[in-house]
Amino acid sequence: MEIVRVDIRHDGSVPVCELRGELDASNVDSVFSSIVEVSRAEAPGLVLDLTFTSYIDSAGVRILFELARRLRSDGRELRIAVPDDGIVRRVLVLTALSDVVPLHVEVADAIAAVKERTEITRS
Repeated sequence: MEIVRVDIRHDGSVPVCELRGELDASNVDSVFSSIVEVSRAEAPGLVLDLTFTSYIDSAGVRILFELARRLRSDGRELRIAVPDDGIVRRVLVLTALSDVVPLHVEVADAIAAVKERTEITRS
């Protein structure tokens, strides 16, 4: 069992959660709780940075679907930054999470997309 580290920062109004390590059944509940706590109602959305996530299993994918559903039900969105060439992106594509949540290679692009959507919504 590897411990996953959750680092949280904000880029303006957008919370960014960086997950480092392996996201699996052994730690998914605590990770989900940490992320839900950060995704407060006043935030326009949430960016998950999986750049340094080395592994994700079905339990990890399940919480990403649930997180996307919760945010969407509040009129907010989830964006995920994940490298193009890694196993984690392949898992997200194979499980069709990428059909539900936009994937970005760069964290900055994911943040910009959340901010852009917020500006369009306000207009």
